[in-house]
Amino acid sequence: MTPAADTSAGPGAEFWFDPMCPWAWMSSRWMTEVEKVRGVNVTWSVMSLAVLNEGRDLDADYRDFLDRAWGPVRVVVAAREAHGDEVVKPLYDAMGERIHHRGERDVDAVIAGALADVGLPADLAEAATSEAHDDALRASHERAMELVGDEVGTPVVAVDDVAFFGPVVTPAPKGEAAGRLWDGCVLVAGTEGFYELKRTRTRGPIFDVEG
Repeated sequence: MTPAADTSAGPGAEFWFDPMCPWAWMSSRWMTEVEKVRGVNVTWSVMSLAVLNEGRDLDADYRDFLDRAWGPVRVVVAAREAHGDEVVKPLYDAMGERIHHRGERDVDAVIAGALADVGLPADLAEAATSEAHDDALRASHERAMELVGDEVGTPVVAVDDVAFFGPVVTPAPKGEAAGRLWDGCVLVAGTEGFYELKRTRTRGPIFDVEG
């Protein structure tokens, strides 16, 4: 028998993401399950792979990816500043559905479609090519980096006084399996002196549209 979900009030947590990152998307699907089975109240915040990799020597393909990555994260920041925290997760979900499930590569079309999907003003798309919100973007990014250092990527998760990069997982666990992974992540990350568990990835993200 599957254990009943723990619906008691859980801790607050913060999840930093870049909309373009497939691994952050996988982890966000897991975190959405954690909200359900552990009662965790999640704040969704942005970080930026483009900011993280500024000044680094990168191959042309990844540099092109990072150049395109500015748009979605800037639009999420602009939407938050104009319409509040409550629009961040729905807009991220809409972008992620298009980017990671539908495989849409035209970033302008992704942004326009996602804004329409969640009923936000179309003119927010103008933020994609503007630096007007970059101070807020960088401030959010730096809050994550201050917690875990700059030798990581996205996502970053913080709960109480514990923060960690990841988890890097595929497919995203569901139900109580998601809850057990959460319990384990918080346990090991909260152990004094603990830094890393890792093994070689043998498969890429498995995008499951259910759940």
